[in-house]
Amino acid sequence: MCQILNVSSGCFYRWLVSPEPAGAQRSKILTDKIQKVHRDSGYIYGSPRITAELHKGGNVVSRSYVARLMKKHGIRSKVKKKYKVTTDSSHSYRIAENLLQRDFSADALSQKWVGDITYIHTDKGWLYLTTVIDLADRKVVGWSLSTDMTAENTSVSAMKMALKNRGVRKGLIFHSDRGVQYACDEFKSILSDNDIIQSMSRKANCWDNAVAESFFKSLKAEMVYHRRFIDQKSAKLEVFGYIEGFYNTRRIHSALGYKTPKQVEEMLLKKEKLAA
Repeated sequence: MCQILNVSSGCFYRWLVSPEPAGAQRSKILTDKIQKVHRDSGYIYGSPRITAELHKGGNVVSRSYVARLMKKHGIRSKVKKKYKVTTDSSHSYRIAENLLQRDFSADALSQKWVGDITYIHTDKGWLYLTTVIDLADRKVVGWSLSTDMTAENTSVSAMKMALKNRGVRKGLIFHSDRGVQYACDEFKSILSDNDIIQSMSRKANCWDNAVAESFFKSLKAEMVYHRRFIDQKSAKLEVFGYIEGFYNTRRIHSALGYKTPKQVEEMLLKKEKLAA
């Protein structure tokens, strides 16, 4: 071998027993950390969120380098599928004005809430998930999982949970699409009783309620599309675990500066307490 390579036996054996180059060692250590963050996220984080988590741990690394290592080692986030509209906007109820105007910012809790409905398939039939999200911390403050699309079991039920979990601030705006579950008198009454101002998207314009729809995309890409639900009970347990055990408490959001809803909620509550 030494004759073929035209090197001395001493050089060859020094190379053979020498440690890995520092760069290779660093890449290996970093790859292990990337795999751990990816695994801890339920295999859903891509390079932006993984990079943010590495930064929190004191690792100085660029997103592009993390992306290259992920590609090299086949570490991929779960693929998102197209979201489909489920609410029915063909009705005779009055449509509220679009007050939100795609301004999804909020500097205090209970300034702006958004809601929507999506479906989840099980072997025993469909379930309909309704959510209420606070734009300040992107927390799902209210949700309901039902076997039908009645307002009582969708929009009203989710709103009741939101009102119980988080107080109403004067001037609170609730935004949704034009679905009958949000336009009906039953739902409008609960808004009126709590002095909540209603806002609705323009017709067939999903971008007007982008945050609510984005949550469903994440839910389905990160959990629903990778599960088979044998019945409604198993689906409800998984949805509960995703929302309450992961999304609201542990999942970091780019819109929140790569913080979790729980972290932002605590920051805003502390800010309100100091200002009081």
